[in-house]
Amino acid sequence: MLFFWLLLLLLGWLTFTMVKRNVGKLTRTPVWLLWLVMMLPALVVATWSVVNQTGQPLPLGVLIALFIVCPVVYWLLVQWGRQPSSPSLAAPGPANLAVEPLGKDKGIKPVLRPIDKAEEAALKDCFPWSVYYLQNIEYRPQAMICRGQLRAAPTLAYETVRDKVRQQFGDRFLVIFQEGLQGKPIFALVPNPQFQSDRSSPPTTLARPGLALGLLLATLFTTTAAGTYLAGISEDQLQANPSLIWQGLPYALSLMVILGCHEMGHYLTARRYSMRATLPYFIPVPFFLGTFGAFIQLRSPVPHRRALFDVGIAGPLAGLVVALPLLWWGLGQSTLVSMPEDSSRLLNFNAFNPTISILVALVAKLVFTDSLTLNQAIHLHPLAISGCLGLLVTALNLMPVGQLDGGHIVHAMYGQRMASVVGQISRLLVLFLAFIHSELLIWAILLFFIPAVDEPALNDVSELDDRRDLLGLVALALLVMIILPLPPPLAQLLF
Repeated sequence: MLFFWLLLLLLGWLTFTMVKRNVGKLTRTPVWLLWLVMMLPALVVATWSVVNQTGQPLPLGVLIALFIVCPVVYWLLVQWGRQPSSPSLAAPGPANLAVEPLGKDKGIKPVLRPIDKAEEAALKDCFPWSVYYLQNIEYRPQAMICRGQLRAAPTLAYETVRDKVRQQFGDRFLVIFQEGLQGKPIFALVPNPQFQSDRSSPPTTLARPGLALGLLLATLFTTTAAGTYLAGISEDQLQANPSLIWQGLPYALSLMVILGCHEMGHYLTARRYSMRATLPYFIPVPFFLGTFGAFIQLRSPVPHRRALFDVGIAGPLAGLVVALPLLWWGLGQSTLVSMPEDSSRLLNFNAFNPTISILVALVAKLVFTDSLTLNQAIHLHPLAISGCLGLLVTALNLMPVGQLDGGHIVHAMYGQRMASVVGQISRLLVLFLAFIHSELLIWAILLFFIPAVDEPALNDVSELDDRRDLLGLVALALLVMIILPLPPPLAQLLF
């Protein structure tokens, strides 16, 4: 029960932070009221669990009504107090990549300086008619929108215009190329957040190795403590013999290697495209699994959709390369037990049902061969627990929503608009899946706070090649294989 309330407290803090960050400056409606509306489903569930002594679950109709009514009321409250503002196109900001969602750099608020007639003529000269026939320029508070007709390949048009703008204006503007409302590509010039008018000011330092190392050591301690509990060591045994804490080290090291490889995949790929990124930061927690994952922050715009795809997919693939062998190894050291009555729980490591995931069922069958039947569960070794959590982290990050890894992948494959539609559908599917696996309820709620629209790349028009499209489909297929239970026909074939 204590863990439940700690989790509810964490959810409340995350919800308040995300509401304040996303809409705090867009509406006059008090942030606490918006927070209360979005927290209402979780608060109702928590109150029901305390008041109801019979152990009956909250009626499904009430739960569905809450998840329908609360977002609608939330949207109405935002619109009711919305601040009047002129339309603008903001520059792509930094993004976070993690088991939790990515945000913008609040310290940069670019304001566009008006350009004079000579600069406007120079700007028009940056658009050769043979690649992009410029028709008009719209001046907005934070951007100049350049509309016209595309007359060359998108990559050639973007690189030509970008290079000419750099020749005329240096690093003063970022050049963004994306689809307009009518489906016609448009250029937008926005202030470059990294442009320093005062050359004497020192550059900001991204790398904070002291902070990264401190979080790494703290997470190593909390995951080791969690590993001793998962290894079956009670608190009394640990107090009597403190050296038993070392039995939690296999779980801690294997889980942190999986998370570290995931984030290093993002980090190294970002550096490959000369993007500014922070070191990976782990998130220690003194309960549950010992950590809520790790993240990095991108502090420069993504140059094109190929880079967006590569950065997004590198983390899940790097994590899987480590998680699958650890799962295989850990299952080899696990034991078979009888199937419990409640076999739908995801995090029942003492009697784990392998059929709750297609991919886990396939790996388990390869390890145990004929000795594993449908009536048997698995008492997981700590290494197998880390492998399962690695798959779960990969699946959560591959959700095609907003600034999650899966959102980046779908955006790069199909464009920003289609990615937004896919994100909205994915939120609803995860919500329905949470009715089967209650452990996913908090994640389903959090998905509704992640913006469905991913930030555009600088060149957001040029499409991917066939190899990346195929790799993206494989990644989405892996997501389906991890989160969906084993279908009965396939279970009959395997078992």
